[in-house]
Amino acid sequence: MSVICPNCEHENLDGALFCGQCGAKLVSGGVSTAAVKRTHDIDSTKPVSAPLPPPPPATEAFISLHVVRTGQILPLVGRNEFTIGRVSEGQSILPDIDLTPYEAYSQGVSRLHTTIKRKDNGEIVITDLGSSNGTRVNNEKIPAHTELILNHGDVISIGQFKLQALIRQD
Repeated sequence: MSVICPNCEHENLDGALFCGQCGAKLVSGGVSTAAVKRTHDIDSTKPVSAPLPPPPPATEAFISLHVVRTGQILPLVGRNEFTIGRVSEGQSILPDIDLTPYEAYSQGVSRLHTTIKRKDNGEIVITDLGSSNGTRVNNEKIPAHTELILNHGDVISIGQFKLQALIRQD
C-alpha cells in the first residue's frame, strides 16, 4: 500500500513521513487521517493546496534520518561522512550510526552496511558498502560501492530496516 500526498498527489512508499516530490508532511506524530490518503481514498474532485516547505532543521544536521518503525529522528552532525550499520562482539571497526538498538540484526543490517556523505558540491550521496542484504532507495537497489544522490523524503531500506532522509534545505 502506498501513501498519496494530499498536496501534489505523488505516490510515496508506505511509512514515509514527508512527500518525496514536494516535501509536504504526510504524518503528524501518529498517522493523521487528515494528512495521509491511501491510494484507494483519492478524491480527484478536491482542490490540491500549495505544497508545504520541508521541516525546519532541529539541529545543525545537514541530514537527519527518520526511523520509520519508531518515529525517532537521528541527526547526522559533526562531519560530512557517516557509516551506518550495527555493532557485534569483537568488531574492530564500528559504524558511526549504530542501529543495533533498533533490532538491526534481525532486519538484515550488516556491521558496516552503507555510508551517507555530503560532497563538496553540496550533494548528499549514499553508497552500499557491499552489504549482505543490500541497500535500496525508494525500492531501487543501489549497486555495491556506487554513489546514489539522496533527496529529501527518500526512503532508504538497509536490509529490511527503513529510514527516511530528511535533508536540510539551505
